[in-house]
Amino acid sequence: MGILRHLRWLKPLLASKFHICCNSQAAEVARQQLPRIYVTRRIPPEGAKILRQAGLCHIEQWDSDDPVPRSELLKKVAGIQGLYCLLTETIDAEVLDAAGSSLRVVSTMSVGYDHVSLDELKKRGIRLGYTPDVLTEAAAELTVALLLATSRRLMEAVDEAKSGGWGSWKPLWMCGYGLTGSTVGILGLGRIGKAVATRLKPFGVKKFLYTNSAPRPEMAAAIPAEFVPLEELARCSDFIIVCCALTPGTKGICNSRMFSQMKDTAIFINTSRGGVVNQDDLYQALANGRIAAAGLDVTVPEPLPTDHPLFKLKNCGECLLQTGLGKSGAGGGTGSAAAAGPSTEEVAPLFPFLLQ
Repeated sequence: MGILRHLRWLKPLLASKFHICCNSQAAEVARQQLPRIYVTRRIPPEGAKILRQAGLCHIEQWDSDDPVPRSELLKKVAGIQGLYCLLTETIDAEVLDAAGSSLRVVSTMSVGYDHVSLDELKKRGIRLGYTPDVLTEAAAELTVALLLATSRRLMEAVDEAKSGGWGSWKPLWMCGYGLTGSTVGILGLGRIGKAVATRLKPFGVKKFLYTNSAPRPEMAAAIPAEFVPLEELARCSDFIIVCCALTPGTKGICNSRMFSQMKDTAIFINTSRGGVVNQDDLYQALANGRIAAAGLDVTVPEPLPTDHPLFKLKNCGECLLQTGLGKSGAGGGTGSAAAAGPSTEEVAPLFPFLLQ
């Protein structure tokens, strides 16, 4: 009788354990059937939360702020359905071959996609998602900050103060260049270029010029800005701001020819892609006083080696180098990843294609 009583007590317990075991197995099977997504970096918390809570995919992630090693990337993409990457990953035939035929979508947390081989994606029928509006405000603000810091020689002034070079006031010491009454040239008038111009107008800019592959009359009218050839933009601008995408047509477009046409008091700002600038030509233009100063948020490579000649320049209006800050923002509870608050937009490009 004692044994029977124990068996009656044990029966519901065993049934409960069996039920839990079956549910766990079912959950594991369901998880294995979900589309697999590989995320190549630690991304903003809100974006990661959206991915996980949606329950639409199984996520594997390189959980680091540093880029995933190439060998690790090639190993982890095998058999995935979706790849969520950053600018630091070159998505080419090698990666796509390693992923195999299961890969249906590549989504990049960036405005540009020059790191992705579009021809290879098209050949395989793989869709591409990107985030063109995510960084507009952050990039525009950084561009203005970089322009002001460069033209007013702020970093050079800080160095002088720290090293004891700041003595009695001198009327001509550390003079910079002002925006009031100036002509600003924008190379690549798109969302970011327009946002930059909007922020610069209150400084009293007299005229905006722009160069594009083709005129953009509606966008230009809102500033207003005048469409001119690159040669005229270089010749007439007091400030040149590069906001264009990196394409075969824009690669190295800022070269010795353009720098030689610029005013020797001109300020050159690049927050687009390092590849649009011939850095050797830029160095020569700065070192020889052909142009006054340069502010760079992007370079080739990134980061530049600490002994790179550009870091050593001390000419009128130093070459001020940032650290890719135009790709960053903070706020809305999202640390310093892509941009404040747009995490939904960052992850949304993954979903529509995975369920088709």
